[in-house]
Amino acid sequence: MNAGWPVDLREGDVELRPIRARDQRSWQEVSRRNRDWLRRWEATVPPAPAGRSAMPRPTYRQMVRYLRGEAGAGRMLPFVVLHRGTLVGQLTVGGITWGSMCSANVGYWIDEDVAGLGIMPTAVALAVDHCFLDLGLHRIEVCIRPENRPSRRVVEKLGFREEGLRPRYLHIDGDWRDHLVYALTAEEVPEGLMPRWRAIRNRRRPVN
Repeated sequence: MNAGWPVDLREGDVELRPIRARDQRSWQEVSRRNRDWLRRWEATVPPAPAGRSAMPRPTYRQMVRYLRGEAGAGRMLPFVVLHRGTLVGQLTVGGITWGSMCSANVGYWIDEDVAGLGIMPTAVALAVDHCFLDLGLHRIEVCIRPENRPSRRVVEKLGFREEGLRPRYLHIDGDWRDHLVYALTAEEVPEGLMPRWRAIRNRRRPVN
């Protein structure tokens, strides 16, 4: 049983909540409309070794069952991202490891129509604060292709440290791709990441 799941997290117009089977229509509509926008950054399955069949792409319901199973086992927190009640993306805290490491990684995608509005930095801050302040994790990583400037801007705005390059780290868009590693530890944001993000947003707002 995962004591940190299920959970709903909210900041203003942005909400994170568990992905559900009944999100299928909304999730597929957003994914289909953003296919070209997301294709370069989507994980793919490498070719099967000679003599073995390739793994079929899971259906939406198979994906949700897997994510819910991992969440129940305490290894993952699979959220959808809502903006003003509309599904606009997905954020997953994965690779949750306890013991001497107490770490996890975060991955996300968002509808191109609302990219750049501060939704995803808010969602990441919500997830990180839940991991640090509620679950007691110590370190969060985000691994991003160097070419993915919009995704890199999300973590750079939030003050994640760039730690270096992992060559041919993940199979993305049909090949093994290099990824930059960004990280944050609990000691760097003792009051949480959201207060830092609120201060950044307030500095950027025009003064009347």
